[in-house]
Amino acid sequence: MMKSRFITFLGCLLIGFKLFAADPSGAEASGAEALASDGDDGYRLWLKYEAVKNASVRSEYSKYAAFIGQPVAGEIMQSATQELQMGLGKLLGKSVNVTESFAGKSGGIAFKIETNADTTQRVEGYQIQLSGGNIIVSSKSQQGILYGTFALLRHMQMQLPIKGLNLASSPKVRYRMLNHWDNPDGTIERGYAGQSLWKWYELPERVDPRYADYARANASLGINGTVLNNVNASARFMSQEYIVKVAAVANVMRKYGIKTYLSVYFAAPKTLGGLKTSDPLDPQVRAWWKEKVAQIYKEIPDFGGFLVKANSEGEPGPQDYGRTHADGANMLAEAFQPYEGIVVWRAFVYKADPNADRFKAAYEEFVPLDGKFDPKVIVQVKNGPIDFQPREPFSPLFGNMPKTPLGMEFQITQEYLGFATHAVYEAPIFKECLDSDTYVNGAGSTVAKVVDGSLHNYSRTLMAGVANTGNSRNWTGHPLAQANWYAFGRLSWDHQLSSEQIAREWIALTLTQNQKASGHITALMLRSREIYVDYNTPIGLSRPWMGVHFAPEPWQNKGSRPDWTAVYYHRADSIGLGFDRTASGSNALAQYRPEVQQQWNNPDQTPLPYLLWFHHVRWDKKLNTGRTLWEELCTRFYTGADSVLWMQQQWDLAKPGLDPQVYADVADRLKVQRREAIWWRDAWVLYLQTFAKQPVPAGFEPPKQTLEEVKKSVNVYLIR
Repeated sequence: MMKSRFITFLGCLLIGFKLFAADPSGAEASGAEALASDGDDGYRLWLKYEAVKNASVRSEYSKYAAFIGQPVAGEIMQSATQELQMGLGKLLGKSVNVTESFAGKSGGIAFKIETNADTTQRVEGYQIQLSGGNIIVSSKSQQGILYGTFALLRHMQMQLPIKGLNLASSPKVRYRMLNHWDNPDGTIERGYAGQSLWKWYELPERVDPRYADYARANASLGINGTVLNNVNASARFMSQEYIVKVAAVANVMRKYGIKTYLSVYFAAPKTLGGLKTSDPLDPQVRAWWKEKVAQIYKEIPDFGGFLVKANSEGEPGPQDYGRTHADGANMLAEAFQPYEGIVVWRAFVYKADPNADRFKAAYEEFVPLDGKFDPKVIVQVKNGPIDFQPREPFSPLFGNMPKTPLGMEFQITQEYLGFATHAVYEAPIFKECLDSDTYVNGAGSTVAKVVDGSLHNYSRTLMAGVANTGNSRNWTGHPLAQANWYAFGRLSWDHQLSSEQIAREWIALTLTQNQKASGHITALMLRSREIYVDYNTPIGLSRPWMGVHFAPEPWQNKGSRPDWTAVYYHRADSIGLGFDRTASGSNALAQYRPEVQQQWNNPDQTPLPYLLWFHHVRWDKKLNTGRTLWEELCTRFYTGADSVLWMQQQWDLAKPGLDPQVYADVADRLKVQRREAIWWRDAWVLYLQTFAKQPVPAGFEPPKQTLEEVKKSVNVYLIR
């Protein structure tokens, strides 16, 4: 028995080293040594399973470490068993045997498939409770067992009590996925954490061990789908050579209950298949897609489906042939009829019309098509009507397509949030949208209820996040950016969780369980988004321009189309600032229900965070703060930039409870953030001052640089 336990313990350690020691190049051996000498490098994310030092807690947990009961075989069940075996081994320093039968035994953790479990639970839901002296993890499915296992390990990592344990949870959304904007050459569009995880030139023969760790991290959050490639897709992924490569990745994902999806190039029948057209109503085109989908399922029997960006930003689509988005989506859905796969059709569209308001574009194109999409189609909508801004009103599509399942698209990667040098906790962004009330069926008709299907009885529901992962050793570049991946996963499972609860969980699992340190970091995270907005886009400014995403460029007025300039959005002139979207302007507000319009229609009553989204406001207008627009803007720009000093202070106060390597990494990035916040502040103040013709208010030091000097500092990033 002792020999058996020793061998099991060694196996547990080997699993741990294999899963956690891989470096970005795929080497497996040196990770543990680097960790010992250099501190926490962030690779283990929120699955650290560090030894429980509290003797009473360790003793309590050890009472249930006699065995792991795995009565049912299967790949996903085996993943759950291995995770639990490794987790207990690291947390308690004990080897734990696995047994098929636990009848009459006590003091262990056992899995139980219950086909007659609570009918209110989705098939992936789980329940964890004490029974017969054991901890029982039960579910209708192996996936639910896996999710319950991770929930139990999360509970133990946070050193919460076992007494009275009774945890039950079920996902509110059916499809919970990451969208990778990764390209075949290894680059990542809007990626700020190194190159792509997927090594296409090595596949299918060599499968990087890091893929398994990626899958584990996602499964621990309940994420059950991953789109491997960029929405600006290459037809290459529809070739047999690449389908086989994708299948090798799918073989890893499958073990953790994750389905693999692909973005498709709509013109592939023509560019790859050699057809004369890609018209979705052409019989040859329809036949080509049917054959292609069958070819994929031959290699990947649990393939998830297609994600499509069409007739947007130059991408081909059905409108090239006088067809609608529904025509294109339904053609692909037809190809999936024999299978379980779905078609996710993005609603991110806008035409190059100098007289139009891009805010209105998606609504105008998609609302008339409500009810015309195949049941296998989900329309994926960005949280706001423009493009992942630091703050946007919710998209008016939500609630206005009751016959069409609408999926949520959030951006986890920080495209407009400071890349990997600014700490911005995104859970408040996600929650702000999800909790917004559409009033489509009266008060309480929140965006979350649209997305989870409860408002319109959608059977297919989806929440997607544009991934922030790369091959950086710590996955996300900025250590604190890991929290955004974590927050998206937790909210896609349960959108009722609060930003604070998720932050405290992540801190305890990832950074520290020191209460004082945790308090300082929680405060920093919860305020970080508002601080960023203040020095970047206060009171409703927006800035989706095509020049330099990284650098301030509010003066940018040259683009191949007007809505790819900065001036299109902020509308600064000698009178004032902001985009008039009331009836006297573009009338975009008319796309919302009257109750929503009432909130934003009157500039005197519009909440300041949305003021300039909907109104062009005079520079000298007095706001409800008692300051004029110009004074309020300057106050926000200056206090926002100065608040980064507060963030630095909070981080410094947390230092005693932090790993030195993690502390130093974030401390240095906060220094960069402070410098860049001043850069943003000065760029906006100096530029807007040319219109406002007013001095910087008393109490704030005028910028030390001139506007021309700031422009030169930005132009460096335009040099090729």
